[in-house]
Amino acid sequence: QVQLVESGGGLVQPGGSLRLSCAASGFIFENQGMAWFRQRPGKGREFVARITDNGIYTDYVDSVKGRFTISRDNAENMVYLQMNSLKLEDTAVYYCGAPSRDLWGHGTQVTVSS
Repeated sequence: QVQLVESGGGLVQPGGSLRLSCAASGFIFENQGMAWFRQRPGKGREFVARITDNGIYTDYVDSVKGRFTISRDNAENMVYLQMNSLKLEDTAVYYCGAPSRDLWGHGTQVTVSS
């Protein structure tokens, strides 16, 4: 079954950290560029970070640069998003995706609140 399953979301205080995980199955993961998107309340889905198939190149939206890190483990078919120094405006549902396949997970809720 071709699928992506996110985990690791939750409630965190401003300045805190979370690590999101995404488990991939049903396709050749090591050949696939991966990405994280998010949808904030009342907004459309937006790009957060992406990583190439070999993990060498990464890219981020300006608002998370220096705070978030995308990584992957091709041996485990996993992609991660380490989120540090979280801000209130990072509150969103975070989606793992393989954009070129138009394949997306169901999302995991991240809430930053004091």
